[in-house]
Amino acid sequence: MKKSLLIIALAVSIISCNKEQTATSSSELKTAYVDTAKLMEEYTESKDLEAKFKSKSEAEAKKFEVEEANFKAEVANFQKNAQANGQAWAQQKNAELEQRQQRLQYAAQSVSQKLQMDGATEMDSLVKNVKAFVKDYGKEKGYDYIYGTGDAATVLYAKDQYDITKEVIQLLNDKYSKEGKKEAATETKDEETKK
Repeated sequence: MKKSLLIIALAVSIISCNKEQTATSSSELKTAYVDTAKLMEEYTESKDLEAKFKSKSEAEAKKFEVEEANFKAEVANFQKNAQANGQAWAQQKNAELEQRQQRLQYAAQSVSQKLQMDGATEMDSLVKNVKAFVKDYGKEKGYDYIYGTGDAATVLYAKDQYDITKEVIQLLNDKYSKEGKKEAATETKDEETKK
C-alpha cells in the first residue's frame, strides 16, 4: 500500500514537472486560472458557512412564525369581541394591534439585516483567505499570473490545461478539514476542562 502511494506521488510529481517545463518553454510566463464560481460552490468552508446562515435564518423565521401565529390569534379574538365590547374599546385595541404589527415587522427586518451583514462579513473574510491562499499557492508553484473566472470573469478564454481549480479546491478543503479538526479538539478539551 505504501509503495503504491509512493509510486503515485512520484508519478504526479513527474507529470507536474513536465507540465511546468512545457509551460515555461512555450512562453516566458507561467499562467493558470481558477473558476471562482466553482471554487466557492465546492469549497467545504463556503458550504459550511452557507449552511450555518441558512440554519440561523430558519431558526429566526420559526421564532417569527410563532409570534405571527399569536398575533393572528389575537386579531381573530379582537374581531370576535369588537362588537360586544363597544366602539371605543375596538378603536383602542385596533391601535394597539397596529402598533404591535409594526413592531413585529420592524423586528423581522432588523433580524434579516443583521443576518445579511453577519453573512457578508464572514463571506468577505472567507474570500480574503482564499485570495491569500491562491497568492501563496501561485508563489509556491512559480506562477506569474493566476486569473479568476466565473461570476466576475476576468478571463474570456483559457486552455483547460491552465485550469488549477480542482487542485486549489482540494488543497483548501484539506487545509480547512485539518483546521476544523484542530478547533474541534480544542473545543473538546475546553469543555472537559470546564467539567
